Amino acid sequence: MEKDPSFNVLGGPLATCSTAPMTGFFRNGACDTCAADHGSHTVCAVMTAEFLAFSKYVGNDLSTPRPEYGFAGLKPGDGWCLCASRFLQAHEEGCAPQVTLQSTHVRALDIVPIDVLREHAVDAES
Repeated sequence: MEKDPSFNVLGGPLATCSTAPMTGFFRNGACDTCAADHGSHTVCAVMTAEFLAFSKYVGNDLSTPRPEYGFAGLKPGDGWCLCASRFLQAHEEGCAPQVTLQSTHVRALDIVPIDVLREHAVDAES
């Protein structure tokens, strides 16, 4: 699988989202993507209790540990590469997590408008 060019939504180099826990479609800590990433795991989100509850409610439990997959479960404050469509859904429902723009892949813009990402941004734009 070949990765798409690693640029963020601000046009700069894609920064690491999280290595503890290890995240990303490629499990390399970055929200890199490729054609095989049908979920577009491109939004670097900072988990909140509200978002984790929402995600569990809509069928994607990110907080329960799954040791059989080497997954410890996420907690508030953890960085995670979210599917762009799930982020947009959470935004529309009023419970979107915060976003690190420098670590959000430019391909997220195929699904989420930049103004929506900026609304939830925790990092300063450079």
